[in-house]
Amino acid sequence: METYLDIALIITSIALILSVILQSKGAGLGGFSGADTGGVFTARRGIEKTLFRITIGLSVLFFLLAIITVVVTG
Repeated sequence: METYLDIALIITSIALILSVILQSKGAGLGGFSGADTGGVFTARRGIEKTLFRITIGLSVLFFLLAIITVVVTG
């Protein structure tokens, strides 16, 4: 059981990292290095909104898996 939880936690963490990287506003390498991309906030539409919701879902899943792993192994 612990092995399956660990594997699920690793897969979820990789997916969460990728979803955060994909949300970078800058199309070039400046977005990855933290360069300012204008600072204008716009409404999320289409794929941006979907990716935002997926990131929220993955973060909730990650924390739930972490708590369950601690309870099971504790």
